[in-house]
Amino acid sequence: MKVLLISANTETINMIPLPLGMNCVAVAARNAGHDVHMLDLMGGGDNNELIRSAIQHSKPDLVGISVRNVDNQHMAETRFLLEPVRDIIAQCRTFSAAPVVIGGAGFSIFPHAVLRYLKADMGICGEGEVAFSSLLEAVQRGENVSDIPGLCLPGEPVQLVESERANLDTLPLPDPSLWSVPSEDKNEIWIPYQTRRGCPMKCAYCSTPTLEGTVIRKHAVNEIVEGIVRHVAAGFSSFYFVDNTFNFPPDYTKELCESLAAANLDIRWRCILYPGFVDEEMVQLMAKAGCVEASLGFESGSPEILRNLNKKYTVEQVQFASDLLKKYGIKRMGFLLLGGPGETKETVRQSLTFADSLQLDMLKLTMGIRIYPGTALEKIALKENIIAEGDDLLLTRFYLASGLSEWLAPTLRSWMADRPNCTM
Repeated sequence: MKVLLISANTETINMIPLPLGMNCVAVAARNAGHDVHMLDLMGGGDNNELIRSAIQHSKPDLVGISVRNVDNQHMAETRFLLEPVRDIIAQCRTFSAAPVVIGGAGFSIFPHAVLRYLKADMGICGEGEVAFSSLLEAVQRGENVSDIPGLCLPGEPVQLVESERANLDTLPLPDPSLWSVPSEDKNEIWIPYQTRRGCPMKCAYCSTPTLEGTVIRKHAVNEIVEGIVRHVAAGFSSFYFVDNTFNFPPDYTKELCESLAAANLDIRWRCILYPGFVDEEMVQLMAKAGCVEASLGFESGSPEILRNLNKKYTVEQVQFASDLLKKYGIKRMGFLLLGGPGETKETVRQSLTFADSLQLDMLKLTMGIRIYPGTALEKIALKENIIAEGDDLLLTRFYLASGLSEWLAPTLRSWMADRPNCTM
């Protein structure tokens, strides 16, 4: 079949994100024998003309659209991001009668609500490499598609269970030839790369278990390194490991870093660390392998709030990890998530004082926590009547502890005024 995949995301937030999931889905569909074309709308321009041109060129039998985010997760200046996607679908239907399939992280968290809102024909929840290829084969053969795991049809339950999540060694890594990156930008753009999926930490607010499951599944280290080698050969040298917990399990992380260092690739990379599983051997290996920046999502400097968020580390472990990163010359970006269950003015001040003590290179402050379905935070919000049973959480809702709504924003602005390394 002829397939056109479109990345609808145009939000940069912290950096320009390339459509990693769509790249992997495209490789899987191509490996299954289909003729696949990709269109990334991040580059800007006239979407209508870009879509028209892509459809005329590819003549698709099916159009897939990736939805990364449904909103910008910013409580003070919330922006709903699905209206432009609805326009993209309308534009596709102007130029083609091909069915439209939605996928991506934003869709997978709210599958039926997003499907209704966008008026797409169907959607793929979770990992799309296997499900999308199965869908293409079934459509090509004229077979029933309703029993494909992960497929979302209007008004039908989604068939998806944890045990059906694929072994990562059966799934492809991204193809460097599919990125829409001008040659002159190849040294500067950060290529997203994922070495493992799933997270067992079960943080109170996190949607990762919905998207990737709670069991960690890993690509073989040699496959990861070979994939990086292919990217380097294509002219890329900067990578962003998007794993939610790059340092867990620790033995896998160390093996990966040792292999990257041994390959002598002259690359730089950044990652996300969970503060509870960091030791000096690991950080030393990270630096040797080319790590230049690590994000520490420590979220709070209050032990009480960390417990309420179901974090499995202490402030002492955050300090230890931060000090090690500094020792080995790795830039540190920290995140504070303020306003969660049990948050008070005192615990906010405690967190700000703790953040100061870390002397981070960068600090991102977030006020209020986006409520996602299926999380512990949703249950807390229901109990506290912040949301009601049956509320459509696709329409952005935030948790903010009582007593902070008038005080928190001006306090943070004042605190940030003489700290140029801090943003909101």
